[in-house]
Order: sequence, then C-alpha cells, then structure tokens
Amino acid sequence: MKTAFKATIAAVAMMAVSATSLQAQELRLSHQWSDNDVRHKVAQIVADEVATADVGLEIRIFPTQSLFKAREQYTPLSRGQLDMTVLPLSYAGGLQPAYNLTLMPGLVKNHDHAARLNESPFMEAIEEKMADDDVMVLVHGYLAGGFAGKETCITSPDDMAGLQTRAAGRAFEQMLAGAGASIASMASSEIYNAMQTGVLDAANTSSSSFVSYRIYEQVSCYTPAGDYALWFMYQPLLINKSTFDGLTEEQQQALLDGAAKAEEFYLEEAKKEDAASRDVFAQAGVEIAEMSEEDFNAWRALAQETSYKAFIEDTPGGQELLDLALSVE
Repeated sequence: MKTAFKATIAAVAMMAVSATSLQAQELRLSHQWSDNDVRHKVAQIVADEVATADVGLEIRIFPTQSLFKAREQYTPLSRGQLDMTVLPLSYAGGLQPAYNLTLMPGLVKNHDHAARLNESPFMEAIEEKMADDDVMVLVHGYLAGGFAGKETCITSPDDMAGLQTRAAGRAFEQMLAGAGASIASMASSEIYNAMQTGVLDAANTSSSSFVSYRIYEQVSCYTPAGDYALWFMYQPLLINKSTFDGLTEEQQQALLDGAAKAEEFYLEEAKKEDAASRDVFAQAGVEIAEMSEEDFNAWRALAQETSYKAFIEDTPGGQELLDLALSVE
C-alpha cells in the first residue's frame, strides 16, 4: 500500500509540473541574424536567464528573418503582433525620424562613449518616442564599424575626394558626398564583388561585416574602430511595452535581470569584434590605419554641414535631440 501511495503522489506531482509547463507564457522574439551572431547571443542570454528564473515565462527566438523580414519588425512589435526583437533602431527611422540619430556619423566616439549615451537624457528622449509606439528597451547596445580602402588609407575627410565609396546609411552617404566622394549604394554583402570589379574604391560598414564578407582580400588599408570611430549603430533588444506591463512582477524582474547581464555582455563583445577585425586584416597583410581625435573632429565638423543639417531640416524637434546627443562627452 505504501508503494502504491508513493506512486500516486509522484504521479500527481508530475501532473502538476506538466500543468505548470503548459501554462507558461511564451514570448516570441524575432531577429535577422544567425545563431552565431552577437545579437542572437544577447537574446539567448535573456531567454536563458528567464528560463532559469522559473517564473512561468518562456522566450522563443526566431532567427534569420524566419518570422518577420529584417526591416518589417518594428511595426508588428508596436502593434503587439510580435513580443520582442533585436534590430537596428534606424530601420524604423521612416516611422520615427528621431531614430535616424542612432545611425549618425560622429555622434559616438567609441564604445565607452556609447555606454554613456545609453544612460543619458538623449536616450531618455529616444525612449519616450518608443513609448509612444508602445515599445520599450530591454537591452541597450551599439556596434561599431570603420573604413577600408582598395588603394589608400581613409582616416580624414581629405582622404575621400574622388573615391567611389559605399556608405552604411543615408546620413553617412550625405557626409561622404560632402567630402567629395561618389556614392554607390549597395548591401554590405555586395562590397567584395564591387571592389573586385573596380566599382568601389572604398567602403564603410560594420566590423563584423568587414570580416564575414572577407573584405580583407580586396583592400590595402583598413581603419578599424578604436579610440575613435565614426560608424556606430544602435541595435537594442526591444519588447512591446503592453506585453511587458502585462507580466507578473516576478516575470518582469526575470526579464530585467537577464537584460542587465546581456547588456554587459553586449558591450564587451562589441569591443572584441572591433579588435578581432583589426587582427584579421593585419594577419591578411592589410595596412592598419588609426583615426585620431583631430580626424574625428574634422569628420564631425563636416557632418554638421551635411548629415546633421539634413536631419534637423527633416525632423521636428531635431535640433533639440541633436544637442542632447552632442552634450554627452
């Protein structure tokens, strides 16, 4: 009888565990990258931490655009049709022009500066725009990039005159055109062939793209992100605000705890990606150039006349937002 009683108790316990599992709330998280990408790893840290917390919440990740196309994630997120996403916020710049400041040349000097921006009144103003769309940030993060030249090194605006170049983003195109470059718009995946066939003399893209697309095989000089860099792109992990507000306090805390861990990882890995790209290019025999503070200031002065001017003209309240960003040192 005792054996039968114990078996009954065990069965009831298993049924209770199964019922709890079935009742666990699932959040869907979409992004465009592979599971080897740092942005996927950021999402996975949050998902794992939430799972470990055992608060009746699960995060299911849909990588490689398997749920929504890369540039089509913000709208369903804001409508509650998607719970979470990792994406470059500038993708939604057509919906909220203020977001274009998160991919603007010369606003961010380096990763530590980016971390300060994330805790500044500037980011608070951007988050207010998100709240209007029923969106909130869980994990802040910037990734950086640099320049590569087929025949020449690029560190200052004077180096761009007469070059056919690819830029990462409209604001960068405006600035590089102001430096005398001719612009060829294309995806980063097309840079290699364009350089190989003589279509491009130079390119500007992320550190990871420079490596993953083997651009080191086509260039003689690389200017990686270091103490100073121009290209920084804000790529946060976002959640629908109503979805977050509808969770229990324990579930919200599990998400926030996971986000804090992921954000620390994101910053360190972003720095590592820049250093790794430098090493890869150097090992391939490519000359490594450094951008100085003087070079950075020259680029920012050019951006003031080109990219910043266009942003202010196109964006209600743009001057105030730009001033907030520039006030962070």
